Amino acid sequence: MKTAEENFEALGLTLPPPPKPLGVYKPCLIDGKYLYLSGHGTVQEDGTLIIGRVGKDMDMDAGKLAARQVGLAMLATIKANIGSLNKVKRVIKVLGMVNCTPEFERHPYVINGCSELFASVWGTENGIGVRSAVGFGSLPDNIPVEIEALFELE
Repeated sequence: MKTAEENFEALGLTLPPPPKPLGVYKPCLIDGKYLYLSGHGTVQEDGTLIIGRVGKDMDMDAGKLAARQVGLAMLATIKANIGSLNKVKRVIKVLGMVNCTPEFERHPYVINGCSELFASVWGTENGIGVRSAVGFGSLPDNIPVEIEALFELE
């Protein structure tokens, strides 16, 4: 059975730099065997953000790719703070927020971009937790997706 690090390597994806807080908060917090990640945005490899509103500036497929990019930023934070994706036992909860037009209704489809990434890294048994996917009228810096999550550590 492959490790999370081996699974990530097989995906051929590159992590962006771990995002720095844009406010007064910690990007992650460990409490016992739980790792809490604050809301993460669409940080790309060059440190810039994917910008735009789903349903206006981008379609739902572009939104899904933006959600995957948020997942990559979250993985970067995990590696920077605890050293290895292998130290995560499982995904417990994901909250996905989509910056979208009022008539957009496919929030779960967009957040699947992150959830599918996590399932590929930790496997379907441990990489899929409970989840909420909701729409918002705006998000910081006009990013299309923000996601926060809770993980159980080994």
